[in-house]
Amino acid sequence: MQGSGRQGSGRQALAAVTGLVLAGVGLVAAGPAQADAAVWPSGASSGACALGNGIRHVIGLQFDNVHLTRDDPNVPSDLEQMPHLLNFLRGNGSLLTRHHDVLAHTATNEIATQTGLYQDRNGVTQSNSFRYFRPDGTTSTGVSFAYWTAPLFDPGTASPTDTTYNEIYSADRAANPTGANVNVPAPWVPYTRAGCDVGEVAVGNTVLENTSVDIPTVFGANSPQAAEVAADPAQAFADTVGLGVHCARTSNRCASGEPDLLPSEPGGYTGFSGLFGSAQLQPAVHPGGPFTSLSGRVIADGAGHVGFPGFDAMTPDVSLGYLAALQESGVPVTYAYLSDAHTDHTGALHDLGPGEAASVAQLKSYDTAFATFLTRMAADGITPDNTLFAVTTDEGDHFVGGPPSPAGCDGVTTPCSYAAKGEINVNLPGLLAAQTGNRTALTMHNDPAPSIYVTGNPSRTDPAVRQLTRDLAGLTYTSPLTGSTTPLTHWLADPVEEKILHYVSADPARTPTLTLFAGENEYLYNGGQACAASGCVSEPPAFAWNHGGVEPDMTGIWLGLVGPGVRHLGVDTRTWSDQTDIRPTTLALVGLRDDYAVDGRVLTEDLSPASVSPWLRGENVRQLGELYKQLLAGPGRFGLDTLAASTAALGSSDETRYAWVESRLQQLGAQRDAVTAQMRDVLLGAAFHGQRVDPRTAERLIDQGSRLLAAAHTLARTA
Repeated sequence: MQGSGRQGSGRQALAAVTGLVLAGVGLVAAGPAQADAAVWPSGASSGACALGNGIRHVIGLQFDNVHLTRDDPNVPSDLEQMPHLLNFLRGNGSLLTRHHDVLAHTATNEIATQTGLYQDRNGVTQSNSFRYFRPDGTTSTGVSFAYWTAPLFDPGTASPTDTTYNEIYSADRAANPTGANVNVPAPWVPYTRAGCDVGEVAVGNTVLENTSVDIPTVFGANSPQAAEVAADPAQAFADTVGLGVHCARTSNRCASGEPDLLPSEPGGYTGFSGLFGSAQLQPAVHPGGPFTSLSGRVIADGAGHVGFPGFDAMTPDVSLGYLAALQESGVPVTYAYLSDAHTDHTGALHDLGPGEAASVAQLKSYDTAFATFLTRMAADGITPDNTLFAVTTDEGDHFVGGPPSPAGCDGVTTPCSYAAKGEINVNLPGLLAAQTGNRTALTMHNDPAPSIYVTGNPSRTDPAVRQLTRDLAGLTYTSPLTGSTTPLTHWLADPVEEKILHYVSADPARTPTLTLFAGENEYLYNGGQACAASGCVSEPPAFAWNHGGVEPDMTGIWLGLVGPGVRHLGVDTRTWSDQTDIRPTTLALVGLRDDYAVDGRVLTEDLSPASVSPWLRGENVRQLGELYKQLLAGPGRFGLDTLAASTAALGSSDETRYAWVESRLQQLGAQRDAVTAQMRDVLLGAAFHGQRVDPRTAERLIDQGSRLLAAAHTLARTA
């Protein structure tokens, strides 16, 4: 039901609701490839692109589900099978192995990486789609993937009337939920204000994602692009979706483009323009003809429509082909999304197990593409001496299947095969009704960690909700993999713990009644209440990589940094980081800053002292930053301990105990938010505003934070 890439519950599903499912990529033969509340003004100069530390180019890459660690001890990992990329990162900079996602997946991960904000401040609280409460207490579906300034995208509503931003911003966590309709600040703004054009290749919500709400948002309801959607929807998708350039005010590149409108941007944003889609980009970026892949083929979809081929077709050969063309045309700042390596992109988009012949062949093609790309960039003079590279993945995932055959296969010399392969699909309402008789009316976001919305939007203390949580806590099923009885529910969160984990949105209608976290193997869906317990569980073979929960192999990812100012550490196994840290780290290196307070910190452990503010060099600043992340990050120590306490309370039949634990969680959460806000201001002030860190202040905050971690751990053990 969900794949390791976007096709299962992501962008191809989005295309489907607009009638534009474009599976695969067609490559038409061609010639060779062408060579917080406060506003902090950035003070960026206009004119030619000027960046710090001798950086002249920025290349950001984010894979969908690509692993550094091995999924099978005998089979080389994804990155081990891409040695040109792996050796480039290890040999020229730092590869952080203790990097983490922000919980949920794909859309949430991409936007957190781009903005440096957790979900509760950027509005995308779940993943590729979400449920939300209507005013009458019923629910509807929103789709997370939509252009940055688009309104809430509900494909089930013929004429959407909700003008709430899809990405809704909360300036201060303590004010959540505010209900104010303010758009999240856009990630390209510091660069364009500094005179740099910014190119985007399939990067979440920085480009058009659909031809439904995004066409009228960017081009207008009566535009030629809207007319093309009506006349030839598949070609309209190829022409308008997936690619973009956001231009500096002084740039002539976007003269024929569209106004780049950001009405909520801190400090204002007027006089800027952008190019959207292949039809606008190709004349300005690749005037010799259609865009080509790294292997020299014209990029088209599977039906032959020349232009953007679909998000699930963003293999390195295609995605890096676009990125190379942008850099070679003089766009100095470029970001690209790359499709996952676990889905077979040659045909039916089914999942591959570790070491299967098709998997090894696909990873070989990925490695070949990186070899070509890095060689081509070096020939263009785009090297680690003048270019900042930031390469990462959006999330981790877990392979669900039986043992490989033959035993000891490594995939490279001996291919592996799997008799059993596929996520364990569990019809949650059906299993709940069959085992407990509980038929509470609800909807849910299908996921390994489904957000559950009880019809009528009752409070967390409503007797029906309390009974539902107790019944959910006790669910079991018979595993098709082992034949044994297995607990279904591993963790539970209601709005008290959801706030701690950043699942509470600035739009109150999007906050779930409950979030249930299953284990590594289960994918939970709403198949209705009419199934016997034995018929509520299945293992279809198409999707075998599970992601979106709090399991270590789902939250644990990696980050590679290369370029001026980055230390040559090779592999960094010590530094704990997450996706919100990429934004401030890269901005600190290029000498820019945001006009809002991000949630991340500058990863000084991997940067040369001379490349960043001198106020970041103290040991107390490093300790403060480490503690800050353990308190604030969802998979940090505070989040995991409070989640354990929440689970015990929600599953308890002792209502007095439940009330006490919930009250204690509220207290700890409020204290956490208060102390981390102070930590954030100290860390960002030192990084971007020339503010010296007072040692006494740092010591006080470290002491307070340490006490909070200890209190959360005690609550987890006693709840």
